[in-house]
This record gives sequence, C-alpha cells and structure tokens, in this order.
Amino acid sequence: MNDELICIGCGAVLQDQDPKKSGYLPSSALTKARENEASDVYCQRCFRLRHYNEIMPVEQNNDDFLALLNSLSQQKALVVNVVDLFDFSNSLLSSLKRFVGDNDFILVGNKFDLFPKNTKQSKIKDWMRQEANRVGLYPKDIFLISAAKKLNLPELIDYLNQASKDRDVYFVGTTNVGKSTLINAIIDQMGDIQDLITTSRFPGTTLDKIEIPLDNGHYLVDTPGILSANQLASHLNVKDLDLISPKKPLKPATYQLLPGNTLFLGGLGRIDYLAGPSTSFTVYAARGLYLHRTKTANADAFYEKHVGELLVPPRGDENLPALSGQEFSPDTKSDLLFGGIGFVTVPAGCVVKAYTPDQIGLGIRRALI
Repeated sequence: MNDELICIGCGAVLQDQDPKKSGYLPSSALTKARENEASDVYCQRCFRLRHYNEIMPVEQNNDDFLALLNSLSQQKALVVNVVDLFDFSNSLLSSLKRFVGDNDFILVGNKFDLFPKNTKQSKIKDWMRQEANRVGLYPKDIFLISAAKKLNLPELIDYLNQASKDRDVYFVGTTNVGKSTLINAIIDQMGDIQDLITTSRFPGTTLDKIEIPLDNGHYLVDTPGILSANQLASHLNVKDLDLISPKKPLKPATYQLLPGNTLFLGGLGRIDYLAGPSTSFTVYAARGLYLHRTKTANADAFYEKHVGELLVPPRGDENLPALSGQEFSPDTKSDLLFGGIGFVTVPAGCVVKAYTPDQIGLGIRRALI
C-alpha cells in the first residue's frame, strides 16, 4: 500500500526525517495527517510561507524536472509555457521544442497589467512570436494575462477548457514567472478552492508536479519552475527581488542625457550614452528602484563607492557576477531590455553601452510604447 502523503502547496512528498529536504513535517503533525486522510496538508515550509511569509530554502534538483519534461513527448498534452513579460528571453524555454514532441504548446505572457495602459497587445504578441520563432519555437497561440490581477483570464480559460477535453494541460516555465499564481487564479475563476498552491516571489516554490483534477477526467498540472542562472531571480535574495519586482503599472521616468552621461538602475543596470544628440531616455522599472544620472567619466568610481548602499540592489550578500556591457546602435526607437528589472526606451540614432551582471537579461527590441 502506498501511504505517501503529498503537500498540496508545493507537491512534495511529506516526510519527517530531514528538515532540510522538501516536504518536511514534524512527526506528530505527519502522524495526525495520516490519521485524517481527508484533510488537506501543507508541509512546514509551505505553512510558514503562507502564514508568516517566512522562507525556508530546501534542496532542489533540476534533473527531476527535466525527466518530467522528457516524458511529455510520450503522452497527449497541451503545454503552456508561462513567461515573464519583463524577462521574456530568459523565461522562454527555448529547449521546449525537443520536449513537446507532436503536442501543441502556447505562450502565456504574465504581468501584462504592469505595462502602461496605452500599450498595444498586438505589439507585444508580435514581439513574443518573433522571439519564439527566432529560437525555433512556433506557439499555437499567445495570451497576455495578469495572474495576480486576474486580467484577461476568461479568454485563456475558454481555450484551456476546449483543449483539456482530450488531454492534460501542463504548465511549465522558469522560476518566478507566476505559474502557480496563474493556476490558482484559474481554479478560483472556475469556482473551486482559492489559493490551493503555495506561491511567492521566492524561486522554486513548487517542488514537484501538482495535479489538479478537472470535471472532464483530465488534469491541470503545475510543474516545478526550472532554475536558470540567466535570471536575476536566481541570484538575488528575497528582499532585493521584492524591490525590483514591479507591483503597480510602470510609470515612465524620463531623463535628458548628453553623450558622456551615465544612468544607473540601482546597482544592477547601467547605460553609458556614447554618441548622439541631447535626447530623452525613458525608464520603465519598479518605483522603488533607485535611478541615478552621473558623468560617465566618474561612473566607475561612483559605482565602487556606492554599490550596496545608494545603488541597491545588490546589498552585498548575493552571488552576483560583475557588471558587463554590450554596445547598441539602434536605427529605430528601441527598448533596451534589462531582464527582471524593466526596460529603457531610447531614440534612433544614438550609441549606448548597456550593462547588467554578466550581461544577464540584456537585450534590445523595437519600442513597444
């Protein structure tokens, strides 16, 4: 007889042997849970996260998630790749093509509510499709939603209702993109249990796959977020991650720059204006992120003196590589991308050098606004 109990918050098998491993529950609580099989049980980590916002790191293994992905090609499924619209290139699973087999997959761009209200959905979808096509991915459809605000969910739910009539629906993605929040919102919209799955900004909240049964006999399946060194979320502590994660629609902050000026985005991003006319650069980032303009000639010394104090994050306890830059010369109005932080709109005809830690999340696209 299989007497394993599963944490309904993170999907881990409950155990009372090792507090550092996933699914830990004190022996008395685990015994009580086994005696009352009908009760919904959370592991100690999920309980503390849900009720006290206290984070207990546990050992995680990407190999288990990769094995789960590999199994998808052997079954009939719809694969939903949830991506962070503010870290798209790093949250898009470019390796998905070899995992999905003949199955359809769709892209769901989360955090659409954070874009300014005049942003056209068609522009964002076109950009997402082009970027996906560029790495050999051809999504069946694209949706823009806000899991936290439950924005644009009816259209997605209608699509999933149709798709799940003859197959399970697997939600996949990197850590911190909002997969579990989205599934909770979908369950809530369907009139079921609220906030079943544990969610937070801390990467790796879902530790094993969680199957949510549907009335039609199929399942919505939440899978662990794959850890990626190419995401700032995997390098920052919780406090810093909370600071750079926008919570309200982004308000543009415009700076008039001359060649020889530098703009810092906390201690995580930097733009040197190398050549061009006096012009405006518009920053779209979390309101709590400190922005600072200075002369490029003084920028290195300013950074060394103030990083971790005025220029935060980082605060000094993160495992972050050094800032590294790349030069851009856009021939049309463009957005410089700082994955996980935001973006900066620059005009055509200027030459800039943009920096992030080891160029993580760095990129450029045609301006969306």
